[in-house]
This record gives sequence, structure tokens and C-alpha cells, in this order.
Amino acid sequence: MSAPLTVMLVAAEASGDALGAGLAAALKRRLGGGVRFVGVGGARMAAEGVESPFDIAELSILGWVEGLKAYGRVKRRVAETAALAARERPDVVVLIDSWGFTIRVAKAIRAAAPQTPLVKYVGPQVWASRPGRAKTLAKAVDHLLALYAFDAPWFEREGLKTTVVGSQALHVDMDGADPAALRRELGLAANARVLLVLPGSRPAEITRMTPVYEQAVARLRAGRPDLEIVVAAAGPVAESVRTRVAAWPFRVHLVDEDRKYAAMRLADVALATSGTVSTELALAGAPMVIAYRIGALSYRIMKRFVTARHVTLFNIAADRRIAPEFIQDAATPEALAAAVARLLDDPAVAAQQAQDQTEALSLMGRGGADPSELAADAVLDVLAARRG
Repeated sequence: MSAPLTVMLVAAEASGDALGAGLAAALKRRLGGGVRFVGVGGARMAAEGVESPFDIAELSILGWVEGLKAYGRVKRRVAETAALAARERPDVVVLIDSWGFTIRVAKAIRAAAPQTPLVKYVGPQVWASRPGRAKTLAKAVDHLLALYAFDAPWFEREGLKTTVVGSQALHVDMDGADPAALRRELGLAANARVLLVLPGSRPAEITRMTPVYEQAVARLRAGRPDLEIVVAAAGPVAESVRTRVAAWPFRVHLVDEDRKYAAMRLADVALATSGTVSTELALAGAPMVIAYRIGALSYRIMKRFVTARHVTLFNIAADRRIAPEFIQDAATPEALAAAVARLLDDPAVAAQQAQDQTEALSLMGRGGADPSELAADAVLDVLAARRG
């Protein structure tokens, strides 16, 4: 009997952990007991058999300055990850998202074991900033699994073979999400309007965004005392969100990740920190306002490299500002409250935005095959080509 295929999966953030878990499950469906996993990941990948040597929460770094401060820690974890690859000698390595960490891991593994095929799952957003990263990635890995069709040309021009697998966020199954049941569970009146607040999934996002959201919501409630506030706490930062929201001077209904989709379908309007959650909200039919802040120095540095006019993916795909975006200094409590109020107080505007969001999802590839299945096929194709 031949030895099982050894696949190394490396993810450094919650979003990558979810992608890695989906890929692992898809590979197991194809290979059964003929595959084993090693690597770095979080709780979801652990459930699929990836035993991580360290907690990836410490690698959830936001901003240029914060990255510099964490450089020593990241360097040590890169060395540990490369050492794991050297011990386990995987047949293929899949490096998931998290550009700063995974590009260093790719270079370390390539230097130590140049024969090992390297696959990058989610490329850097070169269409938004720093297009030179496409060439850097092409030199570091053998294949890219891209989320969107508009990603591919940037990397293919540099000679990097690319497979567009689609975004898992476009395939979220919300059929089991029951907004009516959640309304009853939270004790909300049948006609109560609901504002859903999604503060983010990284510690730095929670630190920066929750005070802004608290002040914005306070302004909204001043003229709408019957407005119900629901806050969804992502798993990795749930305790931090819970602690901060408990101090807000008005009633808040906190829901965990398991009830996030029901909350999205329940919401009249959402106020959200930029990220994958914007796509999920669009799928749920919730009109939204997007905000984001990073450290002031990091923002000044980053602004020199950014070329994109939007940060929300469906806005980028549609090439217009469907959902309002408030970035850095523009993300003030007053501005956010005014944008949310417009959607709360004008149902026609809210309905039109929700419709436009849904239509933009088609431009992102909604309706395609399951990304995890396509990613598994691509990984096996890369391995077969190398062996051939």
C-alpha cells in the first residue's frame, strides 16, 4: 500500500482558516484515507486534521507599523513553519491568504526544498495597490488559486499559472438561517427595526472600530429610541467584543458566529467593518454602510500605494459606489450615523441598494461551482503535473 499524500496547509488568520478547512474537507472527499494534513491553522482546520504548532491569533496583524513591531515574532513563526515542512516533507504546500506571512514561508520552503510544489490560495490585491507583488509571487510559487476573474490577468502576465476558483463567501448557505426565530429569541417586537453592527474579526479592528460604532449608534438611537441594536461577534475576538459592548450605555443584543447569518437576514441595515462580511451581507439582502480604520502612520504609508477607488469587493466589481464607504478619517460617528439613517429612514433607498448589491454579486462570480471543490481539483492537478 502506498503512503498517503501529505498536504501542508498554512493559514494565519480566521478567513484563511475557513478556506483551509474547506480545502481539507474537499481533498478528503476525493482521497479518503489517502491523504494526511500538516501545517498551520486555527480551530476549523484543526477539526479537519491540521494540528497547528502555534496559535495563529498572534499573526493577525493590521497595518504597516504594527507589522514592523511584530516582525521578530513573525520571523520566528516563519522559521517554525519552514522547519515543520522540512520534518514532514509534504508532497504539496498550500499557502492561504495572509500575504506578509505566507510569502516569507514560501521563500523559506523554496530555498530549503525547491522541488516541493507551492500553491498560493488567494493572491495579494494587486489591482488595489502594489502591483509589483504579482511578480514577487510569480517567482515564489508555482500556482495561484484566485478568488475572482479580475485577479487572474495581473498574475498571468507575470507567468504565474492561475486557476480562478471563486470566493467561498459567494457560496454561503443561508437557508438554515431563521431571522424570525432569532427575533423571538432576542425578544424583539415584530415591527422593531434592527441595526446589525459587525465590528470585525481582528483584535486591532475591534480596538479601533467599536468606539466609533458606539458613538454612531448613540446618535442614531437619540432620534430612534425603538431601534434595536444587534452586534455579531466573530469567534477569534468574541470575548473582546463582549467586554467592550457590555459598557455601551444602551441595550445591545450580542450574537455569536453561529447566529450571524440569521442576524444578517434579520437586519434592516448593517454597519460593518470592511472585509468578507460585506459579501455575506449582500447575499443576505442587507443594505450596509462600510467603515475601516488602521493606525494613522500605517494609513499614510499605505495611501501612497493604493490605486483602487473602492474597498468593498462588490463596489469594485461594479466599478461604482453601491454601498457607502467611510475609510480612516472619513469614518467618523457623525458620518456613519448619517449614512445609516438614510437607509433606515428611506425604505426605497435601502431596497434599491440591496438590489444593486445582489446584482453586483453576479459580477463577482456568484452561481459558480463550489470553490473548495475547484481548489482541491487544482491542487491535485498541480501535484499530478509535477509528478508527471
